[in-house]
Amino acid sequence: MSHLVHRNLKVAPPVAVSGQGIWLRESGGHAVIDGSGGAAVACLGHGHPHVLGAMQAQLGQLTYAHTALFSCESAERLADMLVGHAPGGLTHAYFVSSGSEGMEAALKMARQYFVEKGEPQRTRYIARRQSYHGNTLGALAAGGNAMRRAPYAPILSQAFSHVSPCYSYRDRADHESDTDYVQRLADELEAEFLRLGPQNVIAFCAETVVGATLGCVTALPGYFPKMREICDRHGALLILDEVMSGMGRVGTMHAWEQEGVVPDIQVIAKGLGGGYQPIGGILVQGRVIAAIRDGSGGFMHGHTYQAHPMACAAALAVQEVIAEENLLANVNAMGALLEQGLTERLGNHRHVGDIRGRGLFWAIELVQDRGSKAVFDPALKVNERVKREAYARGLGCYPMGGTIDGLRGDHVILAPPYNVTEQEVGMILDRFGAAVEAALAQ
Repeated sequence: MSHLVHRNLKVAPPVAVSGQGIWLRESGGHAVIDGSGGAAVACLGHGHPHVLGAMQAQLGQLTYAHTALFSCESAERLADMLVGHAPGGLTHAYFVSSGSEGMEAALKMARQYFVEKGEPQRTRYIARRQSYHGNTLGALAAGGNAMRRAPYAPILSQAFSHVSPCYSYRDRADHESDTDYVQRLADELEAEFLRLGPQNVIAFCAETVVGATLGCVTALPGYFPKMREICDRHGALLILDEVMSGMGRVGTMHAWEQEGVVPDIQVIAKGLGGGYQPIGGILVQGRVIAAIRDGSGGFMHGHTYQAHPMACAAALAVQEVIAEENLLANVNAMGALLEQGLTERLGNHRHVGDIRGRGLFWAIELVQDRGSKAVFDPALKVNERVKREAYARGLGCYPMGGTIDGLRGDHVILAPPYNVTEQEVGMILDRFGAAVEAALAQ
């Protein structure tokens, strides 16, 4: 009997014992392609020699130094690499140990910014339904994942309200053009600002590409510029959560580069350290930092393990590999191949309603009826069936239920490493296609 609290207390998971490249091997000998990088984390696969070498070097030099006393070289170099060139005006980085901690830091920094500016009445945040921003209480309150929120709803902050996501597959009306639909969403956000009182709103929070909750949903053209304009007009900040979609996952270092906007605060994590160490963080506009520096002088927040030397060394090495091996080009090339293969294999399947994504971040939405978009009975757990069939064929993928409202809907995500090869993409497509067909044939 395991004494570890597993995600499912009724079923013990297999034990992973080794990983190399795109492969993971469990204790029984079964080899599995890590086709989703866990939760879109392992962006370089496993055992990359440059990253392991950097971690070993850091281990022999410095393993921990508390940030109340010291900075460290690896954290300084990582910050320089990420924002030393001030992408979009983002000039400062703050490193923590997870995406959830990153979102907490973003929410707190946004609030403190307005306190420092003499606008303490700003206490409200607007986010989106069917979004996910993390599992701590603050991040969970910001998120709109109905399934994860439900048990904790009575103890979640009431400072957050939610508007509709940009989910055109299901929510755009037949008579609406894309432009009309985007305008309707903009009108909804504007109405929420007015309901709360524009002077009371701290920020609008959104995933640039929605991750696990909706399954790789990209915004329609023009959506984020309209959201940015509304925030600017009312003096609120724009917080973009790129924990899943950022740091190269969708083919640019930052997902917002493809949207024509820049956030005031960006949350990062998974692709930052690639799973080699626990790390997340925020990237912040210079004017936000300046208001705090010129006011109280310090961010009223902190963690024991913030800017951890080992975590920052691993993340720095991951980012060096992405740059030196020109992996963003490979993300775009292999992403196009993955999209093409999914479309050819499953695009006409009667139970595949939508294939969507960007870069190496793709999902299929499973439906009972393609024409009506009717969903499967949630009790069937179709997404889990695909996961089991894929695992039996030597492929790991990322399933999720409750796509539509936290209860109904199924999707499955693929998110291979940035250095995936054409041959490996072919293997992923073969195994995934067979798994989907087998699961749905039942």
